[in-house]
Amino acid sequence: MPKIDILALIHSRYHSFTNTEKKVADYILENTKSVIYMSITDLADICDVGESSIFRFCKTLKLRGYQEFKIALANNNTLEYEMPQLSSKITMQDTIDELSSKILATTVNALTETHNLININDVSEAVDMIIKGDRIHFFGVGASLMTALDAKNKFMRITNKTECSIDSHLQIMSASLMTKNEVAVLISYSGSTKDTIEVAKVAKERGANIISITRFAKSPLTSYSDITLLCGANEGPLQGGSLSAKISQLYLLDLLYTEYFKRTNKESSNNKASTANAVIEKML
Repeated sequence: MPKIDILALIHSRYHSFTNTEKKVADYILENTKSVIYMSITDLADICDVGESSIFRFCKTLKLRGYQEFKIALANNNTLEYEMPQLSSKITMQDTIDELSSKILATTVNALTETHNLININDVSEAVDMIIKGDRIHFFGVGASLMTALDAKNKFMRITNKTECSIDSHLQIMSASLMTKNEVAVLISYSGSTKDTIEVAKVAKERGANIISITRFAKSPLTSYSDITLLCGANEGPLQGGSLSAKISQLYLLDLLYTEYFKRTNKESSNNKASTANAVIEKML
C-alpha cells in the first residue's frame, strides 16, 4: 500500500463527512497515537457509533477496511521520528545496548500487564473445560497459527486429545464437525481476523465450548467466546507477529498447561514420560 498522509486526507474531506463520520474523525485527530492500538470495537465504543460506521468511514477514505486505515495511520509522518514497525520507543539513533534494554522492557511490560489482566476464575473454568473435553482444537491464522502449533506441541506431551490444523479450509472443516463435548481454543491478537471469527461462529453453532486468547475484551471474536483470556501486549498495525504479543499468549497457554498438569497429575505424568521416551532415539 502506498504511503498516504491519512491525517491530511481526513482534514481535506472533513466537510463532506456525515455527522457520524465527523464524530469518528474528531476522535482520531485528537488521539492519533492511541487509535493505532485500538480494535475496531474499541474505537466504535469510544465514539459511540457502530462498528459498521467505522468501516464506512474507512471506505469513505478509499481504504479497504480498518486494518488498512491503521497501517496508514502508523505510517503517517507525525510519527516520522519513531519506528512504528518496531516500537514507538525505539529510534534510529539507538545503540545495540539501548535496543537490548528497550526490547527487554517491552517484553517484561507485556508479561506484567498480561499477569494483571488474569481472571483466576476464568482460568480455572477454562482448565475444567479442557479436562472434561473429548478433544481440544487449537485455532489461529498467520502469526497466531504459530502460537496455536506451540500449544498443540506442549499439550500433546501430556494428552492425546489435541488438534491443530494449519490450513484455514481444514480449520473450518474441523470446526464444522465439533460437538458440545469438545473445546476450541482460538488465538487472535486483534480478535478481528475473518478466518478465526468464522471458525468461532461455526464451532459455536455446533455447541462447542470456546476459549479465546486475544488482546481486546470487546471484539468480534469475543462475542462467540465462553471464556476470554486477555494478553497485555500492545501491537501496532506494522508490528504484526511481534514477539511481545506472542510471549504474552504463550504465557497464558503455559498457565493453562501447568494447571491442567496439576489437576491430572497421574495421567499427565505417565503421558509425559511416554512421549519423552518415544523421542529418546531421535537424540544423541
